[in-house]
Amino acid sequence: MASQVMGTNITNPDPCHLVLAHKSSRYIGIVILVLAFVLGFPGNLFVAWSVLCRVKQRSVTCLLVLNLAVADAFVLLSAPLFLRLLAVLNWEFGDVMCKTVHYLCCVNMYVSIYLICLMSLDRWLAVSRPFLSQKMRNKRTIYMAMLGIWIMAFLLALPMLFYRSNRKLKNTNVTLCMPLHSHYVHTVFQYLFETLMGFVVPFTFIVSCYSSVICRLRSAMFRGRVKGSLLILLIISAFSIFWIPYHLINILEVIGAWMDVCSLKQAALSARPNVTAFAFLSSSVNPVLYVFAGSSYIRDAGFSFMARLLEGTHSDQASVRSRRLTSTDNSIFTKLTIKAVQNGERARNKSSGDEEKTKMEKSCVEEVNTLTTMHITD
Repeated sequence: MASQVMGTNITNPDPCHLVLAHKSSRYIGIVILVLAFVLGFPGNLFVAWSVLCRVKQRSVTCLLVLNLAVADAFVLLSAPLFLRLLAVLNWEFGDVMCKTVHYLCCVNMYVSIYLICLMSLDRWLAVSRPFLSQKMRNKRTIYMAMLGIWIMAFLLALPMLFYRSNRKLKNTNVTLCMPLHSHYVHTVFQYLFETLMGFVVPFTFIVSCYSSVICRLRSAMFRGRVKGSLLILLIISAFSIFWIPYHLINILEVIGAWMDVCSLKQAALSARPNVTAFAFLSSSVNPVLYVFAGSSYIRDAGFSFMARLLEGTHSDQASVRSRRLTSTDNSIFTKLTIKAVQNGERARNKSSGDEEKTKMEKSCVEEVNTLTTMHITD
């Protein structure tokens, strides 16, 4: 995946795959990789350090942010390899590294999107199903869920190992690490599978969760500002912005391969270096987002602002549960009060009826006595 960042010449027996890269593509790739590495690698290490050494109460959001930072920092370690490739226009690290590096880049994509799915699910449960959320929010469940995401990501990325290999260009000493598809069906399968499982399915799940969360937050019960939701929405927005162009090019290449339209194939291959570079930048943007989200803490907390921001997600989750529990208690109290009033009214009505009945009986007795007296007198 990430070798497309290089913008190097890629040759293939199919003439539609003969795409000549411009020098500007190399320069753009160098700028983006340097920027991604300089900002992203130390930034993600700082996030990991903040969570492990500064945060006292680690919420689910906090643990997921830690995993996201580790995944991004790990994939950014490959940046020096790609910078070397841009410098010499030759892959010097062998076939095993070719497959491994691109495989890990693909793993990072899946880990990132499915961690965001888990964040979204956690927010939905906290707002919509607080009792179930409280029951499920324990260390065992959280760690098992995160382990499941990592295992699933390694499995979903397996096609990258089969469709990526070194190729030496004829009559040159240039070796390229490039995608290899023996048939157009393989091209369709790889890119369609990557787009469906790496974007369409998880993003649909995320949108569904947050649509429900937003509706709940607009109700009277949740009018307070929830920092955890805001932070996760920023992460989702950044991921979408950086990865949508990449997956659109995937779809374009699938259409071109399926319909055998040479112009579409060439357009996809020409655009892929830039959109892949743009996607690669997504691994460095999250620490920048955390700085903006926690800007109000920087003056008071200094380098501990990240810990304050993430601890805020813990207090927000407790606040949401407290509000929901308070609302439930108030609802129960209201029902009990109404029932007590109704019972009181029934008792009063019954008492009033008994008094009227007694009066009527007394009146009847008096009338009978009067008539009897009159009869005796006559």
